[in-house]
Amino acid sequence: MQLHFSPSMRSITISCSNGFIGLMKIKVAARHISYRTLFHTILILAFLLPFVFILTAVVTLEDCLGRRLGPRFLGRVDDSGRLVRDFYKILNQVNAEEIPHGLKLPASFSQLVSDMKNNQYDARTFAFMLRAMMEKSEWEIRESKFSELMNKHFAASSIPKGIHCLSLRLTDEYSSNAHARKQLPPPELLPLLSNKSYHHFILSTDNILAASVVVASTVQSSQKPEKIVFHVITDKKTYAGMHSWFALNPISPAIVEVKGVHQFDWLTRENVPVLEAVENQNGIRNYYHGNHVAGANLSDTTPRTFASKLQARSPKYISLLNHLRIYIPELFPNLDKVVFLDDDVVIQHDLSPLWEIDLEGKVNGAVETCKGEDEWVMSKHFRNYFNFSHPLISKNLDPDECAWAYGMNIFDLSAWRKTNIREKYHSWLRENLKSNLTMWKLGTLPPALIAFKGHVHPIDPSWHMLGLGYQNNTNIESVKKAAVIHYNGQSKPWLQIGFEHLRPFWTKYVNYTNDFIRNCHILES
Repeated sequence: MQLHFSPSMRSITISCSNGFIGLMKIKVAARHISYRTLFHTILILAFLLPFVFILTAVVTLEDCLGRRLGPRFLGRVDDSGRLVRDFYKILNQVNAEEIPHGLKLPASFSQLVSDMKNNQYDARTFAFMLRAMMEKSEWEIRESKFSELMNKHFAASSIPKGIHCLSLRLTDEYSSNAHARKQLPPPELLPLLSNKSYHHFILSTDNILAASVVVASTVQSSQKPEKIVFHVITDKKTYAGMHSWFALNPISPAIVEVKGVHQFDWLTRENVPVLEAVENQNGIRNYYHGNHVAGANLSDTTPRTFASKLQARSPKYISLLNHLRIYIPELFPNLDKVVFLDDDVVIQHDLSPLWEIDLEGKVNGAVETCKGEDEWVMSKHFRNYFNFSHPLISKNLDPDECAWAYGMNIFDLSAWRKTNIREKYHSWLRENLKSNLTMWKLGTLPPALIAFKGHVHPIDPSWHMLGLGYQNNTNIESVKKAAVIHYNGQSKPWLQIGFEHLRPFWTKYVNYTNDFIRNCHILES
């Protein structure tokens, strides 16, 4: 707003630049302004100035906020809301209809924009194109995920070239080098193999490198390594290589015994008829070694469910070595208490206190896996392992019963020999075979959960940390504190698919200066 005074001071002109007030002139007396005129002038100004200020503010807000407030304030209509509502309506219609057959999709979003400009697509056509592109992308991502899971399953089930080389070279060394064939342990130490005052560990594996890490980490972490006796059990084809490794690389002052399954007189077909059937039945072998995708409806399967099914079909679950733990009381009749270790564990603290745990008459000291927040590993109940739609399962088991972990278990063999655990294990294996594996799918743990029912003593979870072969987001500080860390799962530390940040806890116990390891190009990652 502007005020203009005439040169003679006889009139005052009020003008506004926004056009709402045109022009106002106020006559002033030639010689003086009366009080009444001045009063009226001030009154008019007092009325006009707020209105002019508000209009100026609205214009300014329109310029600053993209004309969002001005039209509403002034009563003008904004079409953007109606356009959005119309577009929502089109999207809902497109979502409820089938995508037109033969719709040609652009390869990228930029091409879609270009096609819209060139072909003048309406909103409906654009919505169909966008939906089809998104569904195609989702399907491709899903297929890629299933392919990744299959490749990971094959990688986990295969033997790395370096580890295969190590076994072959050590086997050749056994036949050509007398030192590789020397007796383990030396004759003068044989009585210690059944000495109950020593700490006896049992390891069943055909992986020489993994066995070396388990033994080395146990001895190096022990406060009483001179009290350690390791009983390493392997299969016939790996025996020579396994014996060569521990003969040429003694872990003093611990004692190591290597035995093949063929050297146990008790392991006859008469004593393990069910396992013989599991290992040789064609249907079972096809299930574990056959095509894991044939007949599977991937459209109704989530990647996580598919991953669990693949894990359950690992060939190791029909290996005698994997079932061997159920026969420990018969294989070691002179021992009363032992610790059983899987070959994918690393020992980080002294395990001597395990022998001091009172199992209160129970057979199996194990960590329970139902009391953690981690749903992959530490939130497991019987419902996670068994098919409760099967009448035998639903009749005999409780789906909410807590599961426990294999991999680091302390067994009271004296108490075990007074039970029918082995017979119950065989009985349920037979039933599962009869039902064509419909009672459970996953290997050795489900029948053990049944056989050891009522014979398990929970031990502190800090003794045994699981899941390092499952999860990339494992807490490093928790790993450092655990007495035993377990790489259960597909991502073993000796495989390329192992998690890089978790592998060093395992590789620190590999002797990379050893000639056999260097010649087989087993390199520290």
